[in-house]
Amino acid sequence: MAAMNRLNIENLQVLDLAAWSTGLQPGECVFLFGPSGSGKTRLLRAIADLDLHEGMIELDGESRRHMLAHEWRARVALLPAESCWWNEKVGEHFTNCDTDLLARLGFSEAVMDWEILRLSTGEKQRLALLRALSANPSVLLLDEPTANLDKIFTQVIEEIVGELRQQKNVSVIWVTHDDAQMKRIAKRGWHIRNCSLVETTV
Repeated sequence: MAAMNRLNIENLQVLDLAAWSTGLQPGECVFLFGPSGSGKTRLLRAIADLDLHEGMIELDGESRRHMLAHEWRARVALLPAESCWWNEKVGEHFTNCDTDLLARLGFSEAVMDWEILRLSTGEKQRLALLRALSANPSVLLLDEPTANLDKIFTQVIEEIVGELRQQKNVSVIWVTHDDAQMKRIAKRGWHIRNCSLVETTV
């Protein structure tokens, strides 16, 4: 029986980036590093099937092409650097909410009645992670998820993602510019250099 949450990418090509092939084992976290504008976000968006691309992406042997878009994006969840909020109140963006995680992220249940306009950038980032996790994804695509957070909440996010990897075998691609964070979260990853992805270990 095939392992669950195994992501396979073959000859993925976005814009002028060279074709990229890799595989993630269940529960593995890899990092993606590169200068601004190098294509990191576009790669994540392609894996989430939000941007045009070439190549094949499979989850547990099932091709993205064989799933409905909303089904794929629930299983392969993208947390963008700048989250989108389309309703006035926080709670209108959730169908269910893990109250334990909510508390760990620094909120009481009263936050569900807050208007989006009162949220800081960091609060939006933490709540966007909670929203992504509410669908119980198999893969997390994290685009600088701690960029606007202090050290305390950065540690909380890293711990939550680590627990998901261990307990639910969630596979993770994590974009970061922080060398120290790379060493904490992963053993390997890719640097984007001159439109090519170069595998490296830490």
